[in-house]
Amino acid sequence: MYLKKFKKSIFLLLLLTIIPINALAYSERIIAGGQNIGITLNSSGILIVGTYEVNNTSPAKEAGLKTGDIIEKINGNPVTSIEDMANEINKVKDENIKITYKRKQNQNETTLKLYKDEHNIYKTGLYVKDSVTGIGTLTFIDPNTKKFGALGHEIQEQTTGEIFEIKDGTIFSSKVTGIIPSTDGSPGEKKADYDKENTTGEVNENTERGIYGNYTSSFDQTKTYHVAKPEEVKKGKAKILTVLNDTNIEEYEINIIQINSEKQKTKNFVFEITDKSLLNKTGGIIQGMSGSPIIQGDNIIGAVTHVVVNDTEKGYGIFITNMLEEAEN
Repeated sequence: MYLKKFKKSIFLLLLLTIIPINALAYSERIIAGGQNIGITLNSSGILIVGTYEVNNTSPAKEAGLKTGDIIEKINGNPVTSIEDMANEINKVKDENIKITYKRKQNQNETTLKLYKDEHNIYKTGLYVKDSVTGIGTLTFIDPNTKKFGALGHEIQEQTTGEIFEIKDGTIFSSKVTGIIPSTDGSPGEKKADYDKENTTGEVNENTERGIYGNYTSSFDQTKTYHVAKPEEVKKGKAKILTVLNDTNIEEYEINIIQINSEKQKTKNFVFEITDKSLLNKTGGIIQGMSGSPIIQGDNIIGAVTHVVVNDTEKGYGIFITNMLEEAEN
């Protein structure tokens, strides 16, 4: 009888020791960003962004290919860049190539007939893209894991309006060179230069809650902020960190006017800009400001994600915990 009880005690002890004390891997204090960053994302395949006719014929239509399809293989060989695609086409012995492509997560195959143009050059009838480049704002760096998050929303391919499915990507240094102010109904934007050679991080995710990856450059660890849980976020005064000139991170006052459910993917709270100097420079929220960290007291509570288009002095924020949880996936 004593032996049976002893074995049961060991079993319970083992159960207790394998349950993690903290189910989340991110740190309780993180570094707030605010830096302007350049971003390049490389597609998981070759994205069709449009079609054209060759000699009054549409090769894409004949093959059943559409804008938004992702070409993954040509004649059975994987392709991840336009250069890969050109190399495979140059290998063909006839005018037909077999294409494996993805449409809304379903893999399909078709045969694309190549047509010669007036210069006797083979044409596919496809406009394609294998990468996108833009700017945004870095939200956070976790000093322990060296993971970063930025934007607070996905990067879309402009032609299709769909989330850009990525293989990988990079972030790199950028400086703001000018501002096009917002007006109600017409959001403005940051103008910026960037240096692709000065890489600061590797991107491995493009999600509805932002882009995420590993920060590879050095960073200052002397100032960190407590990670606020959604219930710690309060209506009232806060500030955003962002760059409006060169690489200078500045603080600007805002007022949180509404708090929504943490279950929403991005628009967890609403704020208005109250800082006169910011309004004078930008007219409100502008493109390129996405990802600007939002600070309340000693807490980092979230990031700027969207502008209210018809009232550009107002915007939406995402809870920082939603971004940190996404970074763990």
